[in-house]
Amino acid sequence: MDELQTRLEDTRDEVVRTMAKLQTLASRAEAASAMAEADVALQSLKANGSQQLPETGQVSKLVQQSNEEFNKQNFGGALYLANQAKSIAGTARARTAAGSRGASRPGETPFAVPIRLKVTSRGNVREGPGTSFAVVFAVEAGNALTGYSYTEDWVRVGDEQGRGGWIFRSLIGRP
Repeated sequence: MDELQTRLEDTRDEVVRTMAKLQTLASRAEAASAMAEADVALQSLKANGSQQLPETGQVSKLVQQSNEEFNKQNFGGALYLANQAKSIAGTARARTAAGSRGASRPGETPFAVPIRLKVTSRGNVREGPGTSFAVVFAVEAGNALTGYSYTEDWVRVGDEQGRGGWIFRSLIGRP
């Protein structure tokens, strides 16, 4: 996990350096706007008691790096980092929403980190792990979800709109 984190940070640094060379792609105003949105997302995470989530630390670090790049007048790099922070904050919000739909169930095993998933076949996301639970929302093949835990053949998921529930494992796969 540490090796993957290091590789991710190295890749981010390379993207930021590349964006510095392409400053014309992002204006100062675009970067400032995205940074403000990222900061609001971070403050929202902290205010909602999500301070213990690993994503909160990641968002905080990205917001700080975005500010540093902005101060160097690397508006493209600042925009990229702010957008990364907003994306991760969205994942944290979805995870919190999925988790707040009920306490952990007997036999539920959380993933070490949220997992990006792709819907492979049209299906339903339900209030609980089984077909006897009500449908929360439907998903289409190709939709993106984030997995948080599993129990038997069901996976607790959340989507980008903050909705959450359970989906049968055969309906999802890795992107």
